[in-house]
Amino acid sequence: MRFVLCYLLLLGRTSVLSTYGPYQRAQMTGDILLGGLFPIHFGVASKDQDLAARPESTQCVRFNFRGFRWLQAMIFAIEEINNSSTLLPNITLGYRIFDTCNAVSKALEATLSFVAQNKIDSLNLDEFCNCTDHIPSTIAVVGAAGSAVSTAVANLLGLFYIPQISYASSSRLLSNKNQYKSFMRTIPSDESQATALADVIEYFQWNWVIAVASDDDYGRPGIEKFEKEMEERDICIHLNELISQYMEEHEIQALADRIENSSAKVIVVFASGPDMEPLIKEMVRRNITDRTWIASEAWASSSLIAKPEYLDVVAGTVGFALKAGHIPEFKEFLQHVQPKKDNHNDFVREFWEETFNCYLKDSPRLQESDNGSTSFRPLCTGDEDITSVETPYLDYTHLRISYNVYVAVYSIAQALQNVLTCTPGHGLFANNSCADIKKIEAWQVLKQLRHLKYPNRAGGKMHLDDFDLSANYTIINWHRSAEDGSVVFEEVGYYNMHAKRGAKLVIDKTKILWNGYSLEVPFSNCSEDCEPGTRKGIIDSMPTCCFECTECSDGEYSNHKDASICTKCPNNSWSSGNHTSCFLKEIEFLSWTEPFGIALAICAVLGVVLTAFVIGVFVKFRNTPIVKATNRELSYLLLFSLICCFSSSLIFIGQPHDWMCRLRQPAFGVSFVLCISCILVKTNRVLLVFEAKIPTSFHRKWWGLNLQFLLVFLFTFVQVMICVVWLYNAPPSSYMNHDIDEIIFITCNEGSEMALAFLIGYTCLLAAICFFFAFKSRKLPENFTEAKFITFSMLIFFIVWISFIPAYFSTYGKFVSAVEVIAILASSFGMLACIFFNKVYIILFKSSRNTIEEVRCSTAAHAFKVAAKATLKQGTVSRKKSGSIGGSSASSPSSSISLKTNGEGRETPSGRQKPRVSFGSSTVMLSLSFEESRRSSLM
Repeated sequence: MRFVLCYLLLLGRTSVLSTYGPYQRAQMTGDILLGGLFPIHFGVASKDQDLAARPESTQCVRFNFRGFRWLQAMIFAIEEINNSSTLLPNITLGYRIFDTCNAVSKALEATLSFVAQNKIDSLNLDEFCNCTDHIPSTIAVVGAAGSAVSTAVANLLGLFYIPQISYASSSRLLSNKNQYKSFMRTIPSDESQATALADVIEYFQWNWVIAVASDDDYGRPGIEKFEKEMEERDICIHLNELISQYMEEHEIQALADRIENSSAKVIVVFASGPDMEPLIKEMVRRNITDRTWIASEAWASSSLIAKPEYLDVVAGTVGFALKAGHIPEFKEFLQHVQPKKDNHNDFVREFWEETFNCYLKDSPRLQESDNGSTSFRPLCTGDEDITSVETPYLDYTHLRISYNVYVAVYSIAQALQNVLTCTPGHGLFANNSCADIKKIEAWQVLKQLRHLKYPNRAGGKMHLDDFDLSANYTIINWHRSAEDGSVVFEEVGYYNMHAKRGAKLVIDKTKILWNGYSLEVPFSNCSEDCEPGTRKGIIDSMPTCCFECTECSDGEYSNHKDASICTKCPNNSWSSGNHTSCFLKEIEFLSWTEPFGIALAICAVLGVVLTAFVIGVFVKFRNTPIVKATNRELSYLLLFSLICCFSSSLIFIGQPHDWMCRLRQPAFGVSFVLCISCILVKTNRVLLVFEAKIPTSFHRKWWGLNLQFLLVFLFTFVQVMICVVWLYNAPPSSYMNHDIDEIIFITCNEGSEMALAFLIGYTCLLAAICFFFAFKSRKLPENFTEAKFITFSMLIFFIVWISFIPAYFSTYGKFVSAVEVIAILASSFGMLACIFFNKVYIILFKSSRNTIEEVRCSTAAHAFKVAAKATLKQGTVSRKKSGSIGGSSASSPSSSISLKTNGEGRETPSGRQKPRVSFGSSTVMLSLSFEESRRSSLM
C-alpha cells in the first residue's frame, strides 16, 4: 500500500497540488503549509441524486463577495509574513484554501484533504521511495465561517490534533474543549451575544417578541441561550421558529403567515444571511413592513440581505456587529487583484466574472453559456478597473471578519515564531525540549497555540483559547442612503461585556431610524402599558406578558408605568385617590380642641359644678329635716364620688399617653363603685329600719356611721384590688391604630379585656343589688322615697351600661373613648338628678315641706298603712283557724285601730308626745328624734 501511495505521489509530482481536495482552490507552496476554509459561495445547488448513475459533486452557487475578501485577507497576511524580516525569517508559509460553499459536505470534502496529507506524512514513505518533493503537511487550518460547518470540521481535525482557528464561528457549543480539542477562534461566543440581544429587548421595554434561528449548530444553541435570558427578564417569546435556506416554499409561506398574524412587532433573528434570505424575500413579496428586526452578528451586515430592494422590509434593523479592526495596506491589496496575475487563486476568475457580469476567455462558464444553461454574458479582458464598480468586496471601511482572519494567520505565525526562537531546556515539550521548525507537526503547533499570549484590543494579553472573553460588539442601524438608496450601517451604540452592570449596553436612541424613517420606538408588547396607579393582572391561560391593568387596592400605590405589583404604603401613610402616591395619614384622637371633645368636656365640668352646687346646698341646709333624713354623712360621700365620676371622664379626652391609659379605667371604676356603695348602704339601712317591727338598740348600734363607712370601704376595696391586679399583670398602654384607612387613631390598648369586664361587671353587680333594695323600699314615707328615685337612677345606669357594651365593641378609634365618656356622664347625671335634684328643689323652692311635722305625718301615715295590713293579715289568719275548729258559724273578733296622741301618749322631754299606734291587744310606739346632737339617728 505504501508503494501505491508513493507511486501516486510521484505520478503527479508536477500537478500534485491538485490531487487533494476539491478542484477549485487557492494554493501556494511553502516550507510550512496552512489550510483555509472560506464560504466563497452562499450555498450548493439543490439536486436530487437518484443514483441512476455515478453521483456528481454538488455544484456551488451564488458567489459571496465578502467571503472572497476574507480569503484575500488570509493571503494578504501570509504574503506580509513572508516578506517580513523579523517574523519567521527564511521560512516561507504556503497555503491551501478551499471553498466550503457554506455547506458541511463541501467543508468535509476539503478537510479530508488536510487529514489525508497528514496521514501520508505519518507513513514515512521516504524509506521506500524518494518523496522529498511531496506536499508538506497542513499544520493549521483557518476557518470555517459558519458554526455548523466549523463543528463538523472540528470533529474531524480534532482526531489528528490539527489546530483550527475560526474567524466567524460563534456557537457556544464550540467552547467545549473536551469535545473540540483543537478548536480555537478569534470571535466572541454567542453566549455573550445572546445576553446582549436580551439586554437590547429589555432596554427598549419590549416583552412580546418573535425568535427565529437557523436550524443548525449556530442558531439552535444561540436561541436556546437567548430564551433563558428572556425568561430571567420575564419577557415572552410569542413564536419560536427555525429556518434554513433549503426550506420548501410552502414551509416559508407558512412561517410568513405565522409572523404576519402575530401581534409581536419585534423579530430577533439568530441566523446567517443565506438562511434568512428566503424568509426576507417572502416578507418583501407580502409587503410586511411593520416589523422591527434584531440581527445577530451572522447577518447584521450581510450583503445578501442588505439590498436596496429589501429595504422596505428590513430598514431600521438593529444588529450586532463585531468590533472593526484596521489592516494596513489591505485596501491597495484588494484593488490590485487581477485574473492574469493571480494564477495561484482559482477563485479570482469567478470573482472577476461576477463583478463585471462577463466571462473571461477559456472560462468553463462560457461553455455552459453556449449550451444555454446560463444567461448570456459578454466577454471581458481581465484588465477592467476594479475600482470603477461598487461591490461588497471593496467595502473595507469596517473590517470585522477580515480582521479576524488576519489575526488568526498572525496567531499561527507567532506560534511558529515561538518554536523558531525556542531555547532548548525552555520548551513546551517533553523534558522542556523544543520542536524542530523544519519538521514541525500539527500537534506541536496546537501546543504552542494553547500557550500563546495574544495582545487584545485593550492592550492587554490573553490566551487565544480564552478569546470568548473579548465580547465587545458595535450596534448598528440600517439606514437608507439618500444618494443612491443603498443600505448604510450607522453605528448607534456598543456592548461591552466587561463593563459594570448597567453600563454594558450604550445606545444613542436619537440616531436610530425605526423602519427606516421613524424616531418613535415601536411597540411590541402583548398588552398596553398599565398607567401609574394600576398593576398588571394575570389573564388565565395566557403568558405572563399578557395582562390586564388592575387598579391598586386602597393603601397601595404604583408610581410608574407597567408596574408588576402595587407597593403597600407605609403604616403612617395612605394612598391618594388615583393610587399614584401616598400621603401621611391624619392622626386623630378625642381632642380637647374638636367640637365633640369640647362638648363632652363642658358636660363633665357642668356635672362637677352641679354636684358642687348640691354639696353647697346640703352644707348650708344641713340642719333641715330633708338633709337629716337623707343621712348627711353618706350624702356628702356620695356627692364627692359623683364629682370623681364626672372628673374621671375628663381623663378620656386628649391624646392618650401610657399614664392616661393606666389611670382612666381604674379612676372610672373606683369612682363608680364608691358612688354605688354609698347608695347601696343608704338604701339598705332605711329598708331595715322601716321593715323592723320593734326597733331595738341592736339596730342603732350596728347601723351607725362607722359600720356604714366600713361597708363602703369594703365594697370599694374589692374594686381597687381588681385594678391593682390589672395594672400589675397587663397594664394598659397607648398605641397607634393603623388599621383605619386614611387615619391613625391614637387609642389605649386596655391590656386585658377580661380585666375591664371584671371592673364593669363588679360595678354592675353592686348596682343590681342596690336596685333590688331600692325597689323593695320604694313605698317608704314620702320624705324617704328617695329609694324610688334610686330605683330610677339604677334603671338609667343599667340602660346606659347595657347599651355601652355593644357600642364599645362596635366603634373604633376616638369614638371608643367618646362612647365611654358618654356612658360615664349619662349614668352620673342620672344618679345626680334622680337622688338629689328633688331634694334640692324642696329645700330651695318648697321649704314648707321641709319641716318636722311633714316628716312625722309621713311617718305616721306609713305606720298606719303597715299596721292596717298587719291587722288584716292577722284577722284573716284567725278566721281561718276558727273556721277550721268551730265551724262556719264562729264570728271574727272585732278589731280596732286607733291613733292616740293625747292623754295616753307619752311625752318627750321637750314636752311633745310621741305618736302611738294601737291595733288589737298591743300598742306599738314609733319614736322619731331630730336632735342635732344625735349623730346616730335612724333616719
